[in-house]
Amino acid sequence: MTQTLITAALPYVNSFLHLGHLAGAYLPADMYSRFLRLSGRKVLFVCGSDEHGVAITISADKEHTTPDKIIDKYHFANKLAFERFGMSFDIFSRTSLPEHAETAQEFFLDWLKKGLLVEKEENQFYDEEAQMFLPDRYVEGTCPNCGNERARGDQCDNCSANYNQTDLLNPKSVVSGKTPVVRSTKHWYFKMGDFQERLEHYIESNATQWKDNVLQQSRSWLKQGLADRAATRDMTWGIPVPIEGAKGKVIYVWFEAVLGYISATKEWANLHNSPEEWKQWWQNPDTEYIAFLGKDNIVFHTLIFPMLLMAKENYILPTNVPANEFMNFEGKKFSKSMNWGIFLHDFQRDFPGAGQTDALRYTIAMNLPETKDSDFTWQDLQARNNNELAAIFGNFVNRVVQFLHKNFDEKVPALPERFAKLTDAWKLLLEDFSREESREQAQEKYENKHLRYFSPNDVALIAAIHFGAKKAAEHYSRFRFRDAVSETMNIARAANKYFNDTAPWKTVKSDHDECAKTLYICSQTIGALSVLFAPILPNTCTTLSQMIGVQPETGEPNSELIDRWSKAAFPAIAEQTPLASPEVLFTKIEDSTIAEQVSKMGATTQTTAEIKAEPSEMITIDDFKKIKLRTALVISAERVPKSEKLLKLQVTLGNETRQILAGIAKFYTPEEMVGKTVIVVANLQPAKLMGMESQGMLLAANTPEGTLALVTPESIVGAGAEVR
Repeated sequence: MTQTLITAALPYVNSFLHLGHLAGAYLPADMYSRFLRLSGRKVLFVCGSDEHGVAITISADKEHTTPDKIIDKYHFANKLAFERFGMSFDIFSRTSLPEHAETAQEFFLDWLKKGLLVEKEENQFYDEEAQMFLPDRYVEGTCPNCGNERARGDQCDNCSANYNQTDLLNPKSVVSGKTPVVRSTKHWYFKMGDFQERLEHYIESNATQWKDNVLQQSRSWLKQGLADRAATRDMTWGIPVPIEGAKGKVIYVWFEAVLGYISATKEWANLHNSPEEWKQWWQNPDTEYIAFLGKDNIVFHTLIFPMLLMAKENYILPTNVPANEFMNFEGKKFSKSMNWGIFLHDFQRDFPGAGQTDALRYTIAMNLPETKDSDFTWQDLQARNNNELAAIFGNFVNRVVQFLHKNFDEKVPALPERFAKLTDAWKLLLEDFSREESREQAQEKYENKHLRYFSPNDVALIAAIHFGAKKAAEHYSRFRFRDAVSETMNIARAANKYFNDTAPWKTVKSDHDECAKTLYICSQTIGALSVLFAPILPNTCTTLSQMIGVQPETGEPNSELIDRWSKAAFPAIAEQTPLASPEVLFTKIEDSTIAEQVSKMGATTQTTAEIKAEPSEMITIDDFKKIKLRTALVISAERVPKSEKLLKLQVTLGNETRQILAGIAKFYTPEEMVGKTVIVVANLQPAKLMGMESQGMLLAANTPEGTLALVTPESIVGAGAEVR
């Protein structure tokens, strides 16, 4: 039987996870893993932290600590956030472990033995003040390709060009700010060009299956031609180069980090007391290997990693690399330095419930950037939770379970004598359905044939489950996750319609047998939904399974190899199964909750430690001129009902009066605000908060004590004065 190895890009541990990361690689990888396990497939889902490279040392410098403390801080924080998010990794490893160093050094020595590494003297920037060679990200300058003045030493974020750092124009050291000098240093270069033809064949052999963005980015690199690339760097933080004459040098992360998938699998095998089992995944031609990642990691998984695997021999290559585009936040790119976006641990702090976690998973899943960049908004989370999860899926479950508690002794109904052979008839109905391609054709063709046991409403619901599960499976298999989620929610819609159309609150009085059959079918539908929603809503489906008295099956690691997916439409819950007390699966998200979150968005400036923007996020003077800052006099202030954070202010800018909603109520009373002169962004697009329009934004700063301090003029000025 074919087995599936799944990897999700190793998150880099110089920051916390944000929702864009989840949409790019991790949620789709988890959904796919759970779907395959529920379909009876053997799966190994591997991930871990990427913990070497210059960015770690830069973060350590910024936080006045050491690299090992940085990686521990972010590795364990992200690991916990992943667990709370419901990620079903078989192993979440890290590249600072001995298994990884041994693996990377083994590969390096093999390349050397095969003549794939060439020793060269090269020119590299050297900071005379700091007395160190500058790794690529320790030097900035002007891109030689597009002229971007904030390009990094090896890559331009503006045009995606790659180059040698000495090609950078107007270079400056990130360490000292000085212009570096050029000095000669020795490095070992990997002969990437030796793999040009093999990689071209590999890419084109997958042209009919891979996404267009993956193919085009890979082809673009190959079209430029693969040149020798330094596989070592002058650093102390990383995996030491395991040969004489290489003191103070480490294996470059380009060639080391991707090997973390293999070392993680070795760790997994050791933990299972089967040290050689990793080979059954990485050196087994029956293994299908799917690599999930965001678009910024494409070439590392379509060219670099396959090249390294080809060089080592006997390793499988990625079967598919379903890379996603970027998910933005409220129309703009996620940015730590600009305080823009949602970090996963922050969301989990404000929304700790299991249903709230699943609402986030569902909202991201419905907005996955599968073919183009997408956008996450707080309002969309609220709408998805309230109008779909709560009003459709949760509503159906609640109505059925409440009805069973009230009318059927808190149990799945026993089938009355006249419907005693219903399960046999159900099997025959599904066999008939399996001969048809569409739900509509099946209903039309077989509705009358099965009237002995099933009403047209019954047939319609069972058809919705059978064909919905089939279509969702097809979408999962093609990495079309949004469509898979939509198909699943359509089954819940059909279930709600069925409950309305059969009206059991009437038949419980007029035809109790018919009512028992209806609620038996509804109970089986809940069982089916607990399986079909599991890849998306694992926490909720665990609760749901326990509510209806069955063992939860959500596609967790080490699941039995049983195909539950294709059998989801067939009854799986025994008659008279006791039910647990009903629980509300999804609580509604109130407007006030959303308003509180919206009020946090970029409403304050950064602390002193965060004030330096990332190079790719610096703006020009022309950009700044677009922002119109004005002084404003607060003429009235009041609290916003049902909000702990918002004040409604009326301010005058001299020639006009505006209403501004500001998230400062925890730090300023309405009385304190009246008469204050503040600074506002005067040309900000109006926004709706708590049903009221806000026509600007106040400027405030975070204090070291964790409070807010309004930004105000040093001397008395009139309202409407320009701030520049």
